[in-house]
Amino acid sequence: MLVERDEVLGTAAAAATAARAGEGRWVLLASAAGMGRTAALDAIVRRESAGGAMRVARARCVPEEAGFPFGLVRQVFPGDGAVPFSAPAGPDEQLVLHRLVACLARSSAERPVLLAVDDLHHADEPSRRWIGYLARRITGLPVALVLTECLDQSEPTPLPPATGTTVRLRSLGAQAITRIARAAGLTEEQAATCVEAGAGIPALVRALVADLGEGPLPRPPSGPARSRYRETITGWLRHRADPRSRHVCLALAVAADGGTPDGPGLLDQVADLCPHGRPPSARSVRRLGRMLRHPLAREAVLAAAEPGETAALHARIARLLDESGAPATTVASRLLRVDRPGEGWMARSLAEAAEEAAGAGRVADATAYLRHALSGPHPPDRRADLSLRLGALELPHSAAAGIRRLRTGLELHTDVRERAAAAPALSAALVAGRRTDTALRVLHQASRGADDELVQVLQTLGALISSHDAAAWRSAVARLHALAPTAPVTIEPLVCGLITEYEAGAGLCSAAEAVRRVRKRLAAPVDPRLRTAWLGSAATLLQWADHLPEARALADGCLPAAPTPPDLTDAGVQCLLSVRAEAALWAGDFSRVVAENAPLVEASAGQGVRLPHLVAMVATAHAEAGRRARAWEVLAGPGPSGADSSWEWNELRYARALLHAADGNWAAAYEDHLACGAGQAARDFVSPVATPWRSGAALALVRLGRRREARELAEEELRHARTWGTPRTVGRALRAHAAAVGGRSALESLTEAAESLRSGPAPVELAETLVDLGRAHIEAGNGRKGRDALREAHAVAERLCGTAAPVPGGGAVNGAPPVLAGRLLGVVEEALREGRVRGRPRAMTGCPALTAAELRVVELAAAGHTNAHISAALHLTRRTVETHLTSAYRKLGVTRRAQLAPVLAREAEPAAPPPPG
Repeated sequence: MLVERDEVLGTAAAAATAARAGEGRWVLLASAAGMGRTAALDAIVRRESAGGAMRVARARCVPEEAGFPFGLVRQVFPGDGAVPFSAPAGPDEQLVLHRLVACLARSSAERPVLLAVDDLHHADEPSRRWIGYLARRITGLPVALVLTECLDQSEPTPLPPATGTTVRLRSLGAQAITRIARAAGLTEEQAATCVEAGAGIPALVRALVADLGEGPLPRPPSGPARSRYRETITGWLRHRADPRSRHVCLALAVAADGGTPDGPGLLDQVADLCPHGRPPSARSVRRLGRMLRHPLAREAVLAAAEPGETAALHARIARLLDESGAPATTVASRLLRVDRPGEGWMARSLAEAAEEAAGAGRVADATAYLRHALSGPHPPDRRADLSLRLGALELPHSAAAGIRRLRTGLELHTDVRERAAAAPALSAALVAGRRTDTALRVLHQASRGADDELVQVLQTLGALISSHDAAAWRSAVARLHALAPTAPVTIEPLVCGLITEYEAGAGLCSAAEAVRRVRKRLAAPVDPRLRTAWLGSAATLLQWADHLPEARALADGCLPAAPTPPDLTDAGVQCLLSVRAEAALWAGDFSRVVAENAPLVEASAGQGVRLPHLVAMVATAHAEAGRRARAWEVLAGPGPSGADSSWEWNELRYARALLHAADGNWAAAYEDHLACGAGQAARDFVSPVATPWRSGAALALVRLGRRREARELAEEELRHARTWGTPRTVGRALRAHAAAVGGRSALESLTEAAESLRSGPAPVELAETLVDLGRAHIEAGNGRKGRDALREAHAVAERLCGTAAPVPGGGAVNGAPPVLAGRLLGVVEEALREGRVRGRPRAMTGCPALTAAELRVVELAAAGHTNAHISAALHLTRRTVETHLTSAYRKLGVTRRAQLAPVLAREAEPAAPPPPG
């Protein structure tokens, strides 16, 4: 059944009628491939020769005979032995053409002739000239010349318009295809598949209708093996299409595989990859491009490809995309289909794509690009660079694979300076894999033969690496002291920073002195190879000194924003990750700690890369948010092994001690605190700035009834805390001291601790101290002061919970939002119940809701003092003043400073007397 072909049949019928009347006409059926030219020609022959009305002479041209002169003519005149086998020239050819027309005229005089020629585009040139010769002289002959020609191969053959008509066979419309599909019993969805994958080509539509009648496409393993649709396409490409058409289809299918290439004219450029003569028409390229967007069509075309053809096309398309400025990932997706991407531009594109993918957090894609790049032949320097980049990406997910890649990259470098540049990456990776001794050996070996400056750079980096080994750290600090007087100006900041870290931990330096040293050097020039290491050291000291926003800013300035993974082959980046996590923890931003660090901790868990400090921070944050079970799960990873004495394990021991204390397991908490202290002592680290283990141990001892031992530890802790001198360390030590001494002395220590902590960014420590202070006041018989302290503690805890965002996937605790069910809030509310504080403090408003500290700040602000004046008058930091004002605004229901005085005056007015009677 021919659909939408009435015009074709009508035009052919008119030409046949004229021929039978002695007035011959020609009709050319022109269309793209698969439009049913042969089917239409067969229908015309059947109709017009029915009953012997016309004698039929048929010829079909094929590519294999296109080089043989008069091959088409011999099919029309099979018995004419005078048809030459070579192409004559000039008058001789004219004579042959004339004789053949005369022969046809004699034959048609007996009975009109229908001369049907299929696939004229494959005809040999002499035969094509004869067809043109005949078309110009056909008017007086009882001959109907009906021809078909594929427009994909060329434009229509120029024939004289006065003697005939060219009819184009159009694609079947969507309505016609849907009608055919529904008539065959197909569903609407199947009919839509016929419209999309059939592309209006009758042969493909018929094949799809037949296939879909037997089941869905593509075929499941249990379904029928045969696919007529695929056979139709592959059969045409393998047996009937000329090489040029076949190559164009393959090129367009490869181009559409994974997305049609973008860019003006790029589709045409893909078609131009065909090596066989003239390019196809732009119309046919666009039509084929639309059809091959459907996966069924692409799969069928690619099934006809020979081994290696598609890879070669992917390579050529990738080159076109690269030259047109396409994104590197688009180019690389093509290069992944190339067996050995050995050309320089290929390696470059794959490396750039890896950077883009890593920046978007698609580490698996990035590693796939780099691995493929390494599969090609490259000079040693390029291979070394690719190996180093791949090792950095693989490291968090497989320490063994990452370190192996990095070692390969290092060994490929033969130049001393290049080896020295690669050595820090391998050494940092080895530290992440807890192999500090090997890391130091790598740096030492890389310094052999290097110039003095490079040796000093590696020596200083080695000192940073040495901080993960107790014995090596002490030796490194001694060498740093020797280097400091003569260190180049670009190396000296890191030398000073590391020495200051040691002195801070050893109780030889105050926070004020450490900050002075750091700020003095922050604007100094630093060797680029030491930049992140120096900033990591500076941020560490600023964090210890409670300059949390400043420390956080240094970390944020170097660390990539999510979802880009951090580079663990940079020892400075490892330090900055630790600072960023601990600064957020100290500020009470537990959700941020988890959000920023849990993905990396989870990705590296069990993969050979151990990040004890980040594990400790994430576990502690979970515990503070009320998720103790999850905290213990995070800490369940392996602990230190062998001689590993990294400072990070001390942080992990301290976190375990905190969790044991939260569980009420005071004996276990005490043991972990002692283990932490032993680890710190091996490093000469006696200060409570990082892990206040003595305070924790003292609190545990008090619970265990060993108050005398607790007092000794607490007094030692307080002495070291006053040396460092930050409100956090002093206030924390005073709280432990109060627990150990008890009585009136405890109340004095807690009062001093609270005042100290109010002046610093230590909300957790402040709330804990206020709870102890409230209980101490109540026990001493001063219930009002005790309740005020507990209300202030509740406000701090509530503010801490309310300003944090819920952790994704954190889950609820006892039905409450995860943040608001935090550990600290639970401790405070338990103390409120014990102290019989009536009402819900969080609902209080007005001046009664203000803490004593907030009230002092508000009174000064209402009197017209600036934040700077208030800070100086009350010996508070500017940040603390701003925090108190923000809280007071909320409680008083005001939004501006000018509203404070009227509110305070109104609150001070005596209540009106009750009405009489």
